[in-house]
Amino acid sequence: MLCAFIRPVEGREETREAMETKDCTGGSVYRRFKPHILMVLTQIGYTFLYFITQASFNHGMNPHVYMTYRHIVATLVMLPFAYFLERKVRPKLTIALFAEIFVLSLLGVGLTLNMYFASLRYTSPTFLASMVNTVASLTFVIAIVLRLETLDFCKLRGAAKVMGTIVSLAGVTTMTLYKGSALKNVWHPLISIQGRSMFHEDWIKGSILIVASCITWSMWYIMQAFTLKRYPAQISLTVWMSFIGAAQSAVFAAFVENKPAAWTIGFNIDMWSTIYGGVICSGLIIFIQLWVTEEKGPVFVTMFNPLSSILVSVIAYFILGEKLYVGSIIGGGVVILGLYLLLWGKEEDQEAKVISEEPYVSHEETTAFKVHRFSSDGKEEYP
Repeated sequence: MLCAFIRPVEGREETREAMETKDCTGGSVYRRFKPHILMVLTQIGYTFLYFITQASFNHGMNPHVYMTYRHIVATLVMLPFAYFLERKVRPKLTIALFAEIFVLSLLGVGLTLNMYFASLRYTSPTFLASMVNTVASLTFVIAIVLRLETLDFCKLRGAAKVMGTIVSLAGVTTMTLYKGSALKNVWHPLISIQGRSMFHEDWIKGSILIVASCITWSMWYIMQAFTLKRYPAQISLTVWMSFIGAAQSAVFAAFVENKPAAWTIGFNIDMWSTIYGGVICSGLIIFIQLWVTEEKGPVFVTMFNPLSSILVSVIAYFILGEKLYVGSIIGGGVVILGLYLLLWGKEEDQEAKVISEEPYVSHEETTAFKVHRFSSDGKEEYP
């Protein structure tokens, strides 16, 4: 004797309304905004880097020697984490993959950071922080060329992406070609960075160096997205980039600095800036950026650069008494306006991505039933 038993298909019990209710929980909100929170924290970390390295360079430390020691520190700190936490997920390192990581390190460390800190000799931390805002627009343009980003001129948000890129580049041009008068400080500096100033004003030379640095920086972000697909171990990739970047910086520093005394650091601001830059910036922050790049893409990572620019400008002007020029204010404001036009345009892409990844359950699927037949001894029979 057979008896029939009717029950819903397994895994279809949860309706769309139930899933939407789950999405409103605190844990889900945290997961959704986790990349945003992490990127805000990275920009705060970069803000302190501007000033601690400026103090170290004023103390007499060579920027290229600093880059070498900083990445050695990052390698030593991150290596144990990479070895123990990613033993099972770390892919085999082939010659082709090593060559790719070598180029990635050259773009991110050997060229970008060395040109960046070299430009600090001729401009100021505020100017550099404003110029770094263009990395998002440049990254977007390269992503469009490589078809990593979509662009639809027929839609308002698509047009906003283009306008945001153009406006940002216009702001960069303003900062580069128009310096303007300096604003008067409202009070005496609350903190003074001691030491011999390494600043030798040469606005054009400094601008060329930082623009070149921003271009290679953008290429580095784009290349990360490709490399992570072949080497999806973020901590290990951070270690490799730090190790290779330290070697590249050492070779470059050996050519430009031939005084043995330049390689000696004591228990002072030079050591603390090296530890901070190595552990926080070249170690932890790079790992966070790699994770967010894999989750959200390279353009998303660069969208938060204006936060650091604002923090640097406020601290430099109100606390350190640094000069703030009209051209930097106007150009920086235009860059930030263009950047957030681009951000608004990309919001549709993020919404589309969330919708595409959300499991959709149709009405027919939720009401689908499966008939199960059972024999008299209780065993299920299949037609």
